[in-house]
Amino acid sequence: MAVSSCSFPPRVFNAYSSFECRSDPDFSGTPTGEKPRIGSNRRLTASLFCTGGGASVPVSDDVAVVEGCIDNDSVQIGDSYDSKTSFLSSDGSITVHAGERLGRGIVTDAITTPVVNTSAYFFKKTQELIDFKEKRHTSFEYGRYGNPTTVVAEEKISALEGAESTLIMASGMCASTVMLMALVPAGGHIVTTTDCYRKTRIFIETILPKMGISATVIDPADVDGLESALNKNKVSLFFTESPTNPFLRCVDIEKVSKLCHSKGTLVCIDGTFATPLNQKALALGADLVLHSATKFIGGHNDVLAGCISGSEKLVTEIRTFHHISGGTLNPNAAYLIIRGMKTLHLRVQQQNSTALRMAEVLEAHPRVKRVYYPGLPSHPEHEIAKRQMTGFGGVVSFEVDGDLKTTSNFVDALKIPYIAPSFGGCESIVDQPAIMSYWDLSQAERSKYGILDNLIRFSFGVEDFEDLKADILQALETIA
Repeated sequence: MAVSSCSFPPRVFNAYSSFECRSDPDFSGTPTGEKPRIGSNRRLTASLFCTGGGASVPVSDDVAVVEGCIDNDSVQIGDSYDSKTSFLSSDGSITVHAGERLGRGIVTDAITTPVVNTSAYFFKKTQELIDFKEKRHTSFEYGRYGNPTTVVAEEKISALEGAESTLIMASGMCASTVMLMALVPAGGHIVTTTDCYRKTRIFIETILPKMGISATVIDPADVDGLESALNKNKVSLFFTESPTNPFLRCVDIEKVSKLCHSKGTLVCIDGTFATPLNQKALALGADLVLHSATKFIGGHNDVLAGCISGSEKLVTEIRTFHHISGGTLNPNAAYLIIRGMKTLHLRVQQQNSTALRMAEVLEAHPRVKRVYYPGLPSHPEHEIAKRQMTGFGGVVSFEVDGDLKTTSNFVDALKIPYIAPSFGGCESIVDQPAIMSYWDLSQAERSKYGILDNLIRFSFGVEDFEDLKADILQALETIA
């Protein structure tokens, strides 16, 4: 039968407290012909540098003073925000304004952030280049090392996660692989979980061993297994999704973080299915949180991106490797992430509500054998999810009463969702993992990962609940 929604009170995270609304720079007191000097003792993504054209861009904070910043018509230097109490009390307001109205490197009278399409940044004179090389002048220098539009997206995500720094990259897999290669030494050891995105598993099983990196794989709930692995190996990193893909298993982030830290092991949580609104992995104790921003963060099925947030020290280490390996996000894609995030809280509220209500409907339906959703009391980690999540996400996995063909017939009978491999967008998406992600494996091989022929993963968009309910119910009627 259907189960009721959990009744615990929602938590509001004041994820960032260092924004202030500021006006354009006032150079009226500067002597004629003298260029202003602007202190740059800032965070990684909030210090300033000036390109030859006068635009301001945030970069590293290892430079004492930035000189040579001048007005450039409507795009000019902008001082970064100082640590002052924020007047934004909710994640919804942060998704709209963070990184922009409250501290954007490029100051312009445009409401939206400009897209800076450039592959490189020039130096006015050779001496300026030498100053840059000797750390007296700051610059992105080259497009792979940074972009002011991209920095706005990073600042917005940092504010939402409560992170010191964020690095945004070309895809979620790029973020995962770069993070692993940057933080795990050759010959190192990691711990990960059984249920995860298949491409992540393939990378861990086939690519990392070429660098001598081994892995222990545990059930998401197996804390004893994690402790055993930590005792037997010098573990550099515990990396897991929470919730996981596709069974939405939940890891007790606070517990595993304390355990790992007692052994000197870093913790990285892939929170893609949760979103930064439903779960604050860093506040729960994780060192890093990673997202495929392609999914809920972008939210419109129109952009590929990945991001990783955490302490400035760790993100800088990852950023250094990223500058070598590539996988840079195009500034036009960064703009789409910024645009998408402005409605993130509205979309996620709708998706949380629809998914929970549909999970209850599906669990009570005679043609559905099993439902996987952390918001249901039947879920093995429901109590953990209630403690560490404020909403349970917009994806529901379930098994229908039928074989591969019957399940395909159900999918084909649906009228609203697209059959596609992604999730988290405005449009609902459905897939049959046995075909979509594991078709190259035999039925027996698929079953080793729990992927049965009758498994469905349904990503709920922002369509009306009653329309989605009616569509799913009519499709279930096709199951004989």
